[in-house]
This record gives sequence, C-alpha cells and structure tokens, in this order.
Amino acid sequence: MDLVEFPSLSRGTLRDMRIAIDGAFREFTRAYGETLEQIFEPVEDFLVFLEGLLIDSPWPIVIAVLVGLVYLLSRDVKISVGSFIALFLIGVFGMWEDTMRTIAMVSVCTMLAIILGIPIGILMARSDRAQGFVNPVLDLMQTMPSFVYLIPVVMIFGLGKIPGLIAVVIYAIPPMIRLTNLGIRLVDPDVLEAADAFGSNARQKLVNVQLPLALPTIMAGINQTIMMSLAMVVVASMIGVRGLGQPVLNAINNQYFTMGVMNGLAIVAIAIIFDRATQAYGKRLQKHSEVVHG
Repeated sequence: MDLVEFPSLSRGTLRDMRIAIDGAFREFTRAYGETLEQIFEPVEDFLVFLEGLLIDSPWPIVIAVLVGLVYLLSRDVKISVGSFIALFLIGVFGMWEDTMRTIAMVSVCTMLAIILGIPIGILMARSDRAQGFVNPVLDLMQTMPSFVYLIPVVMIFGLGKIPGLIAVVIYAIPPMIRLTNLGIRLVDPDVLEAADAFGSNARQKLVNVQLPLALPTIMAGINQTIMMSLAMVVVASMIGVRGLGQPVLNAINNQYFTMGVMNGLAIVAIAIIFDRATQAYGKRLQKHSEVVHG
C-alpha cells in the first residue's frame, strides 16, 4: 500500500521565503538599529549606574541596605538573617561583583516589566477584546524557547547589556500581565457597586478600589517575574550579559564543576531571598486586604 505524502512547499520555495524574510529583517536592522539603540540608552545608563553603585559601594553598606529592604518587605527576622548569611558567604567565596551585576540586571528588568505589564494588565481587565488579543501573544511568549528571544535582539543590538535586558523582559513579563489582569477581574462586584453608589468614576474606582484589592495578586506576578528574570539572566550570559550566568557558562564550556556549582548556588540564594521577601510581603497585603474589606 502506497503511503500518501504530506503536501508541503518545495525546498526551493522555502529557501526563497527564508532568504526574503532574513533579508527584510537585515534591512530593518540597518535602517532602524541605531534609532532603537538610542531609545534604550537611558535604560542602559541607569543599569550601568546601578551596577556601579552596588559594586563600588562598601560591601557592609550594600549588605545592610539589601537586608534592610528584605526586612521591610517580609518583617521576618529569620528571612533577614538568612539573607545576611547568604550575601556574606557570596562575598567570602569571591562572587560578590557578579552577584551585584545580577541583582542590578534583575532589578531593572523587574522594574521595566512592572512599568509595561501593569498598564497592559489593566487594559486586558477592562476589555474582553484586548484580553482575547493579548492572551495568544502571552501564550507564544511563554512557550517559545528562551534561546529564540536572543536571535532578533542580537541582530538588532549586537552583544551587550541592552539585548540581554530586552530578552529578559520579554521572557519575564507575561506573569506580570496575566496576574494584574486576574487580580483586577477578581475584585468583588459588590465592592465596585458600592464605589458606584458613592459616585466614583472609572479612574477613581481603578486607583482607589481595584488596584489596592488586586495588590496581593499583582505581588504574586512580581514574584514570578523576578524568578523568571533570574532564570533568563543565565541564558542571556551567552550574549555578553555579565553576572553569575557567565561563570556558569564558562564552567559548562570548560567542565569546571566547582565553579559551576558555586555560582549556581549563588543564583539559588538570590532567588530564595527575592522569593521569600516578595511572598511574605504579598501575604501581608492579603491579610491587610482581608481585614479592611472582610
């Protein structure tokens, strides 16, 4: 019995299509690459400033500030003490500078994800049509292999901080958008009706009612964005992003077991610090919301 071949385009047609698309993208990068680089220059300048601030400042001050921030978020002495021990050991084992670069990159990427993600999430919450359009895009962003993000940004910006930062934000922003949308949609309709009864307009309801009640869910989105940023920073080391990812990449290439494990544990320590602090803050917001509106 003869097998029926699946209908497909000829190799020549596929090759011509690839050549045409690749050529068009190269023309786009030549025409607009410099303009796009100029747009992102302020972000790069801020990232360089933050890196320099963390690296050049005396380490006791940096640890004190970071542990203080952890305590303000978590209000938990155990988490704060654990953060101090982790950061101190990172410095003792010679990974301080790379860790500060990673913290700076994750911080800037998270800020960008918040600035871009919350407005998109609000738009989705207010419009079913917008949600229907954005959801498939988010599905694509979350299922696309992380290495694929590096191809277009490297072609446009080359190697360095900016392409890595853009790739990290694209990879990490979906949870921020989804959970902002979810948090606003989960606000009790009775509360919104009460706001309407007091004469609140749409903007007042959003700022004074919906966003405060959605904050615990939005905080969960920030937590997930930070975790995904940390994961992507390691991948972004392939395009010149300095930090804990580069020693891990060097360890893989040169089979340096100890270097890979130590820097991997440093990444885990930073991830745990961020995770515990933001989760504790989210739980505090949840309890406060339940007390105020319970």
